[in-house]
Amino acid sequence: MTQKTYKIVSPQEAVKIIKSGDHVHLSSVASVPQCLVDAMVERGRRGEFSNVYVHHLHTEGPAPYASAELEKAFQHDAFFVGANVRKDVQAGFADYIPVMLSETQKLYRGGYLPCDVAMIQVCPPDEHGYVSMGTSVDATLAAVETAKTVIAVVNPCVPRSFGDALIPVSMIDVFVEDNTPLMPAHFTQPTTEEIAIGKHCAGLIEDGACLQMGIGAIPNAVLTQLTTHQNLGIHTEMFADGVLPLVESGVINGKNKKLDNGKMVSTFLMGSQKVYDFIHNNPRVAMMDVAYTNDPFIIAQQPKMTAINSALQIDITGQVCADSLGTKFFSGVGGQVDFIYGASRSEGGKSIIAMPSTTNKGISKIAPTLNLGAGVVTTRNHIHWFVTEFGAVNLYGKSLQERARLLISVAHPDHREELDRAAFERYGSHYHFVRK
Repeated sequence: MTQKTYKIVSPQEAVKIIKSGDHVHLSSVASVPQCLVDAMVERGRRGEFSNVYVHHLHTEGPAPYASAELEKAFQHDAFFVGANVRKDVQAGFADYIPVMLSETQKLYRGGYLPCDVAMIQVCPPDEHGYVSMGTSVDATLAAVETAKTVIAVVNPCVPRSFGDALIPVSMIDVFVEDNTPLMPAHFTQPTTEEIAIGKHCAGLIEDGACLQMGIGAIPNAVLTQLTTHQNLGIHTEMFADGVLPLVESGVINGKNKKLDNGKMVSTFLMGSQKVYDFIHNNPRVAMMDVAYTNDPFIIAQQPKMTAINSALQIDITGQVCADSLGTKFFSGVGGQVDFIYGASRSEGGKSIIAMPSTTNKGISKIAPTLNLGAGVVTTRNHIHWFVTEFGAVNLYGKSLQERARLLISVAHPDHREELDRAAFERYGSHYHFVRK
């Protein structure tokens, strides 16, 4: 397919297919089809439909369909709560479907949610009639497979990635053209505390390990500490710029991976243009269905699988809250449970929860009990390693009182006495007995 053999319509024409009550899926993160979103929202402002359900994972960019202004036109039911919709979800104008990342695709394939319209971005077709979904496979592939209508923005800025990202043009019903660059991520320099966390995490990572970590200051701080490691692999839900120097130096080569040997596996991406350029036509990167990347039983097959995830709060029994601040939803379950469980079943694997010991306001994130209404994402039964800037402790196989002592040992010194007092009140005088 060297010549254009598909009809191009405007974004405004394309979204005319949407009608009241439809369920619309948006491709994720950097690959949001913003020109289609804008055209859809404009129809909503004009009152041309009502109660259109909008589904997606984390998205970047404006999300006016979640606003109070358009509450009658749209019902926002996302699979993750990002910064662009957080205030609207907390205010009740938008909503969230709690679901593990591995099962987001099951919502469509299992018929739990209909998909009337899937709106995605793809690269231009190759000579064989295939396009790539670039940086967003996740649950978007399932939406494409099950949608009544697929609208694709053909964008030369979308990288041609391999794996499950490649789909035939025949799966697409309506084509729109755009050349808007994908949204980049902007990273802040890690703080002193985050650098310390990175060092403690790096000390737990063995040569030959297969890594999962997300995006942000702590993952980047971990990656900068791995320059002398050998034969690391990547099997993750996402990666960003921090992996690139390690790939270039040969530290990340995937030689020890049992599955997808030599390949970096991910399901969506968010980074700078360097990351998007890196995956373009790169056979060493496989962008795969989230049903594969986040399946705990696939994850468990990678030797020395090491999963590093963050959290908002932990109590002294090891219950981890990662999705909410009290009753206010802040993010979502994401893939934390998928990888915590998968890594814990891996031969030589490690599951790690890493976070600063305090909030920006100095409040301890290690608490006697979780805040009222806070959700438990990783249970006290699943947690193994826990890391703050003050050290790393392994809670697996430890009793409740032992866990309290270990967690308090990596709390901020300003809060240790208060936490110790709370543990004493909870467990009584026996709490101070130290098992030999």
